[in-house]
Amino acid sequence: MKSTALPPPKGRMLLHSCCAPCSGTVIERLKEQVSITLYYANPNIHPAAEYTKRLGELERWCRDTINIPLIVPPYNPTQWFQRVAGLEHEPEKGERCTQCYALRLEETARYAAEHGYDSFSTVLSISPHKDATRINALGTALGEQFTIPFYQANFKKEGGFQRSLVISRENNFYRQTYCGCIYSQR
Repeated sequence: MKSTALPPPKGRMLLHSCCAPCSGTVIERLKEQVSITLYYANPNIHPAAEYTKRLGELERWCRDTINIPLIVPPYNPTQWFQRVAGLEHEPEKGERCTQCYALRLEETARYAAEHGYDSFSTVLSISPHKDATRINALGTALGEQFTIPFYQANFKKEGGFQRSLVISRENNFYRQTYCGCIYSQR
């Protein structure tokens, strides 16, 4: 399956993942080109039971099916609430979402730079509800800040989102009904 993005850098990539369903197509497209490690940095997910359920699906898939390492930093929702304070009434795809993307990408870039990865990216652009242009701009700026290349992509293109639905059915993934934060849950 072809991607519309430029070829990813070679070597080791730290790939931010929000859940198993969003990761399928991305891993399928990248796994032959780079050595992927998933990074589950999602302090936005609410409540804690939802965070744990999504993590459990991702752990099961990594362990039982795709054999890809998964790194899980401590769950710190306070960090996310502080980052989006004052943005509670923003609409979906507004400034609150921008800050949410930025927080998770910043954590991923920092970890990737500190642990010798060759690049980093995120699965977030697979969702039709996410702004890939904004995600790529944030990732690129953070890559420059942390001196590590960000792999830009819009993984929903060329049937990417539809393929994620097929992969989800094939693996019997739990598919959440909201992005993750308390505000999108409402």
